[in-house]
Amino acid sequence: MVAWYYWGILLILLIFFISSIRIVKEYERGVIFRLGRLVGAKGPGLFFILPLADSMMKVDLRTVTYDVPPQEVVTKDNVTVKVNAVVYYRVVDPTKAVTEVYDYKYATAQIAQTTLRSIIGQAELDEVLSERDKLNIKIQQIIDEATSSWGIKVTAVEIKDVELPEEMRRVMAMQAEAERERRSKIIRAEGEYQAAMKLKEAAEVLAKSEGALFLRYLQTLNEVAAEKNTTIILPIPVEMLEMLKKR
Repeated sequence: MVAWYYWGILLILLIFFISSIRIVKEYERGVIFRLGRLVGAKGPGLFFILPLADSMMKVDLRTVTYDVPPQEVVTKDNVTVKVNAVVYYRVVDPTKAVTEVYDYKYATAQIAQTTLRSIIGQAELDEVLSERDKLNIKIQQIIDEATSSWGIKVTAVEIKDVELPEEMRRVMAMQAEAERERRSKIIRAEGEYQAAMKLKEAAEVLAKSEGALFLRYLQTLNEVAAEKNTTIILPIPVEMLEMLKKR
């Protein structure tokens, strides 16, 4: 009986010893409570807790990627759009993540959704389409400020896609086409203006030199004769007739 008694005690001690062992991975921390009071965070590696008196919650310190589902938002200029984004955050203080908020993942997700809707609603459509980097930084700062008291650090926010209504896409396509046509007309007009200026400069040079005009006329005759035409019409500039009168 005595032997069985000792064996029983040893078995109970062994069970208590095994139950007190805790192993925490490199990317985790164990937040320990003793009789309901916070002791602190331990890890990584192997450590011991007091059976029955201590309880532990593991917190992952790796970066979490939260995909914000599409949010239907009315922009500042009254255009309804659907916007989705991705939020990157991680736990920097495991004790606050456990004690300051009931579920830090759910709470961070809700703040990310509401902040995305709020910021997009304060911006105009052109700003949402062309200034995403600016909006990303603004959203990231607001979410980070709200979650810092929970031991959460928001490292980045990226707006992934902006979905426009079908009628708005048609209007924007028409606007883009009109803009391309306007630029084409401007480029064509600038080309004609530059060509006219060059012709003006050439005419001024020819007007200053009588021989230059005659040489230009002979060059034109040479180009026409090279075509082997049976009939050649030779226009004679008035300036050349005046040159012949002088001679």
